[in-house]
Amino acid sequence: MASSSANKRRVLLFLAAVFVLFASPAASARRRPVRLRLYMQDIVGGPGQTAVLLVKGPGPENPSMHPGNHFGDTVAVDDLLTEGLSVDSAAAGRAQGTYMTSSMTRPVFVVSVTLMLTSGPYNGSTLVVAGRDDTSEPVRELAVVGGTGRFRMASGYVLWSTARVVSPLHAVLELDVHASVPVVPRTAAATKAAAMLASDF
Repeated sequence: MASSSANKRRVLLFLAAVFVLFASPAASARRRPVRLRLYMQDIVGGPGQTAVLLVKGPGPENPSMHPGNHFGDTVAVDDLLTEGLSVDSAAAGRAQGTYMTSSMTRPVFVVSVTLMLTSGPYNGSTLVVAGRDDTSEPVRELAVVGGTGRFRMASGYVLWSTARVVSPLHAVLELDVHASVPVVPRTAAATKAAAMLASDF
């Protein structure tokens, strides 16, 4: 009986701690802004290639793009992220994922990439970005749909633009990230409940 009573007490304390941490609307509504400016070095061929054609699209050739681009072309990327425009700028991470030619008539790609940061305060964290990239527009808006580490439960958007065309094989994309992540304050009540829970084990 004593053991059963102790187990019930532990469960109740745990539930109380969870309630204090997450049940308050004011606490759950608070978010911390995240602002980043990164440059994605997309190199589709030649020395330093970071993007490869996975699928040659079976659709018609896209008249708005260079000859040889077809509806359904799918490319895998492992692009270097840098802090500046130059490929020799300080490395910030990698952009890993895919983009696919998704229009028969316009230069439109559907993008799905994970930004893996490898330096600075967000080292080891990731942001997941997805959306429609119409390269005929000077600035495109893609969605931040999640993240890990310090970007867990991130949401927001990325202003995505072509910053520089180095060569026909190398384009530099500017990623202006406007996102936020939840703030979960550790209140005095939550700290006390967690301490009481820990003392029971």
